[in-house]
Amino acid sequence: MTDLERRLSAAVREFWLTRRRQEKAQGSRSGRRDQGARSAVTGGAQLDGFVSLVSELLIEGGIPRAAIFRKKSEKLLPGYFRPTKEWDLLVVVDDALLASIEFKAHLGPSFGNNYNNRTEEALGSATDLWTAFREGAFRLSPRPWLGYLMLLEEASQSTSPVAVKEPHFRVFEEYRDASYARRYELFCDRLIRERLYDAACLLLSDRIGGVRGSFTEPVTGLTFRNFVGSLTGHMIGYRKSREGLRGP
Repeated sequence: MTDLERRLSAAVREFWLTRRRQEKAQGSRSGRRDQGARSAVTGGAQLDGFVSLVSELLIEGGIPRAAIFRKKSEKLLPGYFRPTKEWDLLVVVDDALLASIEFKAHLGPSFGNNYNNRTEEALGSATDLWTAFREGAFRLSPRPWLGYLMLLEEASQSTSPVAVKEPHFRVFEEYRDASYARRYELFCDRLIRERLYDAACLLLSDRIGGVRGSFTEPVTGLTFRNFVGSLTGHMIGYRKSREGLRGP
C-alpha cells in the first residue's frame, strides 16, 4: 500500500470502530436495538477520520491550518434557497471561499429510502451553493471547489440487482437492475459531468473487513487519489494566481 492508501485505510477503520462504539453506547442506554442501529446513521463523528485526513493533506500542500474550518459553528455558508447550510469541511483563504466538501456514509439495512435521501441532499446542496455564488454571496471569491465523498457499506443488499417500478414511463436503461452500489457510481459520475461537484469519491467497505481498514474503490475515476488530486490542483492554481497578482 502507498502512504495515501494506508492513511485512507486508517480513516475507514476509524469510521467502523466509531460506529461500533456509538451503536453499543446508544443501545445500552436505551435497551433498544433499533436505537443502536439509528446511531449508525446519525453519528456524525464517524466520518471525522476522513475530514482529518483531507485537512492534513491540505496543510501538507501549503494551506494554512487557520484557513481550514471543521467546527460546527465555523462550517456555515449562506445559501440562496435557505439562510445557511452547514458543510463538513470549508477552506477559506484571504476571505475567499476555496473549497466546500461533504463527507457521507450509507449503511444498511435500509438502502432504498436512504439512497433517495442522500442523492436529493447532495443535489440540493450543490444547487443552493452555486446559486448563492452566482448571486454574490461569497463576495469576490473565485469559483470554489466542491467535493463529495461517499462511503457505502458493501453488503448483499447494496451490491445485488434492484428492480425498478415504471408505472408511466421507462427509466434510463442503465438503471435497470442496477444495484445501489452501481446507482451511486452513476450518481457520483454525473455529479461531476454536470459540474455540480468538481470531484467525487466512492468507497465500499464491509462491516467485517472495515474494522481492519479494508475498502475497495469500484470506479477508477472516483478514487480517493483522484479526489484529493483535484482538490490539490485547485489550491495550487489559486496560490499561483495570487502570486501572479502580487508580482515579482
